[in-house]
Amino acid sequence: MTAARSSPAAGPLSRAAGPLRRAARSVGRVLHRPFTGTAKGIRRATHAHGAGESGLGKLIELHAVNGAGDVMITVALASTVFFSVPTDEARGRVALYLAITMAPFTLLAPVIGPLLDHIPHGRRAAMAGAMTTRAVLALMMSGAVATGGIELYPAALGVLVCSKAYGVIRSAVVPRLLPPRFALVKANSRVTLAGLVATGIAAPVGAGLQRIGPEWPLYGACAIFAAGTVLALSLPHKVDSAKGEHKARMLTHGERKPSLRTVGPSVLHGLQANMAHRMLSGFLIFFLAFLLRVHPLAGQSAAVSLVMVGVAAGVGNACGTAIGAWVRNRPPEVIVATGVSLALSAAVLAAVFFSPFMVAVLGGVAGLSQALSKLSLDAMIQRDVPESVRTSAFARSETLLQMSWVVGGAIGIALPLNGTLGMSVATAILATGAALSLRGLLVASRRSTPLSSAPPVHTAPRVR
Repeated sequence: MTAARSSPAAGPLSRAAGPLRRAARSVGRVLHRPFTGTAKGIRRATHAHGAGESGLGKLIELHAVNGAGDVMITVALASTVFFSVPTDEARGRVALYLAITMAPFTLLAPVIGPLLDHIPHGRRAAMAGAMTTRAVLALMMSGAVATGGIELYPAALGVLVCSKAYGVIRSAVVPRLLPPRFALVKANSRVTLAGLVATGIAAPVGAGLQRIGPEWPLYGACAIFAAGTVLALSLPHKVDSAKGEHKARMLTHGERKPSLRTVGPSVLHGLQANMAHRMLSGFLIFFLAFLLRVHPLAGQSAAVSLVMVGVAAGVGNACGTAIGAWVRNRPPEVIVATGVSLALSAAVLAAVFFSPFMVAVLGGVAGLSQALSKLSLDAMIQRDVPESVRTSAFARSETLLQMSWVVGGAIGIALPLNGTLGMSVATAILATGAALSLRGLLVASRRSTPLSSAPPVHTAPRVR
């Protein structure tokens, strides 16, 4: 009876609530659609051409998350170690950063690949662990980033080691997730491009968070890496399969076992050229960071000058990555040789006609040639290294490339801030790589076939 008496009063309210609920749902759909539409568009792009069914799409998304988290930490460290203090003090801080983080990493890097070879059944857990550890370290660094205390540097070393460990595992995982009739160079191009796009999006976001407070980019990194942990664990179970795999050793003398030294000259010379590219990358990052701070581009601040040169290098890298899958009708040896020659020519011009414009040109050309050379090296490993040792070979080559970057960075921080001298050193780095690799690459290219027509390798490696 009570309910019956109250119904006449509740009736108008109930009738009014219906349109309000419908209006609220309509507004919610309007506000929600941009986010769901963007997410669906990203999912369609990453899962296209069979990448979703094979699991490669999830790895592409994971690598994008990895790139976004790393750039957040880079923004936080750059503001603390570099931009917040005078140039001379910044130089000392970066030298300290190299001594405490890069030097130990140079010793740890050769161990990372062999160590990860012992956990082939735990690759998903290893990548998730690398993400989780960086999330925790980012949170720890948020307390020290404002003061630049010494405790910041061991945490930065931990972040660096986890980042490189993730990179080594990712290189070993890609062959396990190839869709049918999907070339490895194309797969690596997609994965790398996703990382570049995510980095380009996250960098300004990190800069915006930096304006709120120096610790906020690290909070963002913590959240991103936490999401990466979930993504890593959601990869297909075949990532943890080690069926048919054996270990590959970089240096083998007098042994008839699969290794990078026994697969012919293409991979070795391609690796030499890529080491020169990676050493140049580390050198330019550190040398130009200080050079442009003291001598910024005409009419620009130091920060804007660094951004402009960084954008040039990033655009070149993205272009090289995007076109990597389009040049498979050429032997990868020719692509690597062309890339080294182009970068060397740009370095010579930058040394002879030193100017801010030529520095930007060198950054763009170096980014493009490095991306193409790395994709071509991956293609040569796919073609020449037997499947039984291919994933291990990727781990070894990635470790050497990371060590080359560390050496180049050390040279860049130690060099006097003279533009012509710096570009001359850049020329010397590339000239050394060209001298070691060019002739061997061109000779090997005459005996090789384009990757698109090369048969899959199932035979034993060639022994020299």
